[in-house]
Amino acid sequence: QVQLVESGGGLVRAGGSLRLSCAASGRSISSYAMGWFRQAPGKEREFVAAIAWSGGDTYYADSVKGRFTIAKDNAKNTVYLQMISLKPEDTAVYYCNAVEGLGSTWYGTWGWGQGTQVTVSS
Repeated sequence: QVQLVESGGGLVRAGGSLRLSCAASGRSISSYAMGWFRQAPGKEREFVAAIAWSGGDTYYADSVKGRFTIAKDNAKNTVYLQMISLKPEDTAVYYCNAVEGLGSTWYGTWGWGQGTQVTVSS
């Protein structure tokens, strides 16, 4: 059974940085594209970033391009999301998952973890 454990969230001021981690167990991520999603209060979960199984290609939502960087370490079975220049509108619970892309839409294909809360104060 696959488990995804997100960590690294916290409270940060606007303009600050955070690095999120997602540790997978029960299945190797090396053959899967992986991604990050987020869900703000009262809103639907939305796509943030994805990285190809090889790590060679990355994809970002327009709202985070140039500020967020996704990476994966297959040896550690971990996915990362480096976030800089954070804005209050980045406040959300962040989740990782294996992903599949269909057109411009991305879907999580494994079960969801508990997520990690990111709060950006103005």
